[in-house]
Amino acid sequence: MIKDVTDLHVYQRSMALILPMKRLVSLLPKNEYTMRDQCTKTMYRIPATIAEGWGKKHSEKEFKRFLEMALGSSDEIITHVRMVNICKFSRVKPETCDALIREYKIVSKELTNLIKKWKNFQ
Repeated sequence: MIKDVTDLHVYQRSMALILPMKRLVSLLPKNEYTMRDQCTKTMYRIPATIAEGWGKKHSEKEFKRFLEMALGSSDEIITHVRMVNICKFSRVKPETCDALIREYKIVSKELTNLIKKWKNFQ
């Protein structure tokens, strides 16, 4: 039974991705301020939005709305990591980007499933 937001696997996974994303951001050139900023904001936004939605879980509509926002952020960060990969920064390995994209695709899939099946989890 799910008693707390920390029991949600998608929340755990999104939290676990913060450190790998921070490492990626630290490898970006300092003059890539916008990309660094967007990646940083988005990586924190995903678990924070899931947690905010959890606080409104008694309203299925509200909870799902927050999950949908987290899904949008997850899809957004995939795009940011793809942009990093396309720019071919010398300190960033393509394999690092590929691994992060795979992980965030799982986050997006888990969020989609949770949105569809929330009543079954309660």
